[in-house]
Amino acid sequence: MKFSYTSKLAFLALLLFSFCTKAQQIETPKDSLPTTWELLKYDGVSAFGGLKTTYTQPLKWQKDDFITAGAIVAGTAVLYIFDEETTEWFRGQKDDIPGIVRDFGWYYGSPQNNYAINGAVYLYGLFTKNEKLRRTGVLMISAASAAGLIQTISKTALGRARPGANEGKGSFEPFSKEGTYHSFPSGHTILSFTTAYALSKQFDNMFAKAGIWGVGLIAPVSRLWSGAHWFTDVALSLALSVVVVDTIDNYLNSDRNYKTKDPDKLNISWDFKVSLGRVGLVGSF
Repeated sequence: MKFSYTSKLAFLALLLFSFCTKAQQIETPKDSLPTTWELLKYDGVSAFGGLKTTYTQPLKWQKDDFITAGAIVAGTAVLYIFDEETTEWFRGQKDDIPGIVRDFGWYYGSPQNNYAINGAVYLYGLFTKNEKLRRTGVLMISAASAAGLIQTISKTALGRARPGANEGKGSFEPFSKEGTYHSFPSGHTILSFTTAYALSKQFDNMFAKAGIWGVGLIAPVSRLWSGAHWFTDVALSLALSVVVVDTIDNYLNSDRNYKTKDPDKLNISWDFKVSLGRVGLVGSF
């Protein structure tokens, strides 16, 4: 029997989660557990709430949020100056990259494969009633949907020409139906790194996080190798992924009742932080 690339990715994701969460499960009497249908309804409300929070959060921004947004815009503007040079450099590396790596980047960032992985993680958590996996699945699906809708609307509305069109970095055809003018932002980047970043939040070990981020970056870089996107397309898409995942993760922590933390254990959570003149990692405990 042959398995598709999607099936293999989903199976690997399930193995990873099963291994990493087995030791963290808290035994609960079976008669005290809610039914699968009740859990599904609760998670559905959580996922919808995550989408709604993503789109309404800018209305609640404080000073620090506007500074962060300004820093992202300013950083993108600086990168835009060197867009043609950086993009050309990445395209020049394509022949030196193993085909299996380039193929993985394409498949992992494709919507059908991405949602297959996210859905497999969630369904496994749902039917095994593993709360950590359920919450992870909700975060992954909600974040991918929220960020994915933003990129779908944006790339059509802006109509930026891809590098392969050979029209230059400043060529735009708003609302064009041609894929040649759907360069910004990068859908593969958003879906792949949103999933990886959401997954990394379930681990406290910095090395585990870095490894997951590395896998999530393969798809974005593969799009640069192939000349499908400009460097700024990918960079801003990464920033969007981080913002969306952090927004929904905070919502799930504050407004939804997922008991996935051990109150007696000190955990350090590592996150990307972007502010004026500063980009780095911050540990919270």
